[in-house]
Amino acid sequence: MTNTTQADGYDEAADQGATVEQIVDALEEDIVLGYLNPRERLTEDNLRERFSATRHAVRQALMVLEKRCLIERRKNFGAAVKSYTRKEVIDLYSVRETLEISGAQQIPFPVPSSELQKLIDVQERHDQAARTGNMRAAFKANIAFHQALFNLTGNNILATVIEDFARRAHVIRFISMANPDLLEKARRDHWKIIRAIERQDREELVLVCRDHLLPSRDTYLAQFRHRDEP
Repeated sequence: MTNTTQADGYDEAADQGATVEQIVDALEEDIVLGYLNPRERLTEDNLRERFSATRHAVRQALMVLEKRCLIERRKNFGAAVKSYTRKEVIDLYSVRETLEISGAQQIPFPVPSSELQKLIDVQERHDQAARTGNMRAAFKANIAFHQALFNLTGNNILATVIEDFARRAHVIRFISMANPDLLEKARRDHWKIIRAIERQDREELVLVCRDHLLPSRDTYLAQFRHRDEP
């Protein structure tokens, strides 16, 4: 894992000692990109060495990741990447579907051209990242796209809750992120969302937002169907 991330050039700040935010961002990306897998342990000593960070910074970063439901701590085991049961995955995505459909329904039409252009600009960055196979850039652009989309609701509380539950799904999405076909589908879905907003087609917008969630959920469930339920 360390060699992979260093090859990607992410640990540039390690020589100076990474901040809590840098550690959190790096580990969050490692989780969503599959460099860290469900149930994989995260030890303080290894993280301190990787990031040239203080023990305090590492512990604070782990607390943030736990609060974001990306890792979990167990007695006599320590911290590990969170692993979801089948029911938890289904329940999480049920909540995400409810929230994101509500968001799609609350976007006021017509959307100002300046706001629509922001969405297009973000998606063009996502396109470029997908074409070049830059998964870290694709991950960041994907987050930015959905933030820009649900910020259009004007409901900051709803947009924040949508983002929070999307982050909880990072552990689930890593398989679909590594699949070129699913990455391409996500890219096409984003453009369908943009075109639906342009046409002020509420029904199409809601349908695409709902269906956009399914590949990551279904791929994870298929991959981990052998896992025992608690």
